[in-house]
Amino acid sequence: MSSSSDTEFEIAIIGGGIVGLATAYALAPRHGRSLVVLEAENRVAAHQTGNNSGVIHSGLYYKPGSLKAKNCVAGREALYRFCAEHGVAHERCGKVVVATEAAELPRLEELHRRGEANGLIGIKRLSAEELREHEPHVAGVGGLFVPETGIVDYIGVTQTYARLVAEQGGEVRTTWQAIGCRRESGGLVLETTHGAVHCRHLINCGGLQADRVAWMCGVDPSVRIVPFRGEYYQLTPEREHLVRNLIYPVPDPRFPFLGVHFTRMAKGGIEAGPNAVLALARHGYTRGSFSPTDVWDMARWPGVWRMASRYWKTGLGEVHRSWSKAAFVKALQKLMPELVAADIVPAGAGVRAQALTAAGTLVDDFHMVPAERMVHVLNAPSPAATASLSIGRTIAELAEKTFGWDGQ
Repeated sequence: MSSSSDTEFEIAIIGGGIVGLATAYALAPRHGRSLVVLEAENRVAAHQTGNNSGVIHSGLYYKPGSLKAKNCVAGREALYRFCAEHGVAHERCGKVVVATEAAELPRLEELHRRGEANGLIGIKRLSAEELREHEPHVAGVGGLFVPETGIVDYIGVTQTYARLVAEQGGEVRTTWQAIGCRRESGGLVLETTHGAVHCRHLINCGGLQADRVAWMCGVDPSVRIVPFRGEYYQLTPEREHLVRNLIYPVPDPRFPFLGVHFTRMAKGGIEAGPNAVLALARHGYTRGSFSPTDVWDMARWPGVWRMASRYWKTGLGEVHRSWSKAAFVKALQKLMPELVAADIVPAGAGVRAQALTAAGTLVDDFHMVPAERMVHVLNAPSPAATASLSIGRTIAELAEKTFGWDGQ
């Protein structure tokens, strides 16, 4: 990464995850020589991007017409083309969504309807027998086959964005954490761990810290980031044959999480998970992770208590599954009854940045807030990685509209 001593830029982007770098990639052809990405960690894709299951989502789940749906469908195909062009590991392998009981069939039918409304090609209802033709070890009363789902190396995608930004004159500075922001005549001054950076305009793609970056810049984000940890197991090598590609349950429509599932990964291996546990630290990748600052921020936000009052039973179930391998296996056995505890071993974990309103509502769509000389991306949930090229263009267009097409 560049270590240039230059401190004056047209645009500064805070956040070196896949959304921040996709935005930089979209802006680089016009602004590359006056663009800098500031990443607090010592590498790009250090948090959400580098700790997810590596799925290219099809667009099956999202409300037709939503930003999620529009960006996922456009971004999915763009990502497949990008990976093929730049040699990033990926595969369009398809997935099955499994209804494990008759009560789930109406929701499965609604998913089918949404998929068709979102333009998915080749989506197909499956009988129990057809389901087992795709995944012989799955138990279900019906399913969907979604051929446009795939797998990919998202760290490789993000690193490629960073390389292409640099090739167009932009800078990607790792270990440059923004710790303050003030206005000056004609622009902004970002205080960082390596000194001041002057910029005319700012785009906040801070992910797990996005609301704090907004506050730092004098903008009320109106939401708070609440971290949810997703923990994974991995199938032992001798049991990987149980899963051909991707196996998902019918999701609970109350939550923006998809439930524990099986995922064949682009670099090999089969992941099982994740659950969704309220984390006690924004970078809380282990059960013992605890940040007094992060917990205090959550405790002060009324939305956390309102959410807890509605979903405490579900939350306790997720915590139980976090601490009990037997409970995790039981959840997986709904999809694959022959799986036993010895078939899986602990793998990694990711932390999802979930925006939460004061009313206790989990923000389900992309949420971007323009301000004077700024754009703040305050919720970029799944399928943000899948749709990164499309989202990057959307953020770039919003930024240029906010800032003025002449860049002044």
